[in-house]
Amino acid sequence: MYRFLLTPRWWGINVFVLLAIPFCIFMGSWQLSRFEDRVQDHRDAGEQATAAKTDPARPLAELLPVDKKTSGKQTTATGRYGKQLLVPGRELDDKRGFYVLTLLRTDDGRALPVVRGWLPGAADPSKAPAAPTGEVTVTGALQASETPGSNGVPAAGGLPAGQTGAISSAALVNLVPYDVYDAWVTLAKADAGMKAVPAAAPADTGLDLKAFQNLGYTGEWFVFAGFVVFMWFRLIRREVEFAQDAELGLVESDDEGTPSGQESDGGDGDTADNTKVSASPTA
Repeated sequence: MYRFLLTPRWWGINVFVLLAIPFCIFMGSWQLSRFEDRVQDHRDAGEQATAAKTDPARPLAELLPVDKKTSGKQTTATGRYGKQLLVPGRELDDKRGFYVLTLLRTDDGRALPVVRGWLPGAADPSKAPAAPTGEVTVTGALQASETPGSNGVPAAGGLPAGQTGAISSAALVNLVPYDVYDAWVTLAKADAGMKAVPAAAPADTGLDLKAFQNLGYTGEWFVFAGFVVFMWFRLIRREVEFAQDAELGLVESDDEGTPSGQESDGGDGDTADNTKVSASPTA
């Protein structure tokens, strides 16, 4: 009854099933591991943020370049404040306002973007307090350069002079006449009249939409694996049913022994008609 499993057509089906099931399980496991990694990154980011509040500040040079391990760490830098810019469209405590960003020129000639604080309302240079003069030492949380269009950073351009949409070296290099660090600092204690801007979590460390997409894809791949097994058994069952029907003469079989599924009609009908004619009485 199961000889059909050795036919060329079923060899192809069996090989496909044997390859499809491990592939679906592998892809589902990989997506699950991606979700678990994001969950772990979220936990590590939370622990790192808590530890950063008590860890001593370290020199800027020791924490560069910024990555997931150094983002949010307290750092110190010394220099003189230079050009000041406003970063509009930033929210704090569910209120819309703007950052006051000042470039701190260090001894090596480069400038470190420093967010000195946040103010409510539309970006207005007259509202922003002037930066301290002379040599200063700042202490704050180290942050990676922002990417427009992510984490609430506006992607629209065309801002007025003296404003920038993103705090990044790529955006600021066109606004100031000196090199800029590929990082920025938000002060632990804002300057007078402003609120301190809390450090943001490193990119790809939160339970965002991407994390739950990984979890959804995990379920989909395992469902695919189950569907392949179900269809394989369903096809076998159908072939067995056809074979049983063929033994009973209900369907015809092809040359390989696989039921064709075609019911015998014309020939049997003619035979039946001839039988009736033969059996009829002669006049």
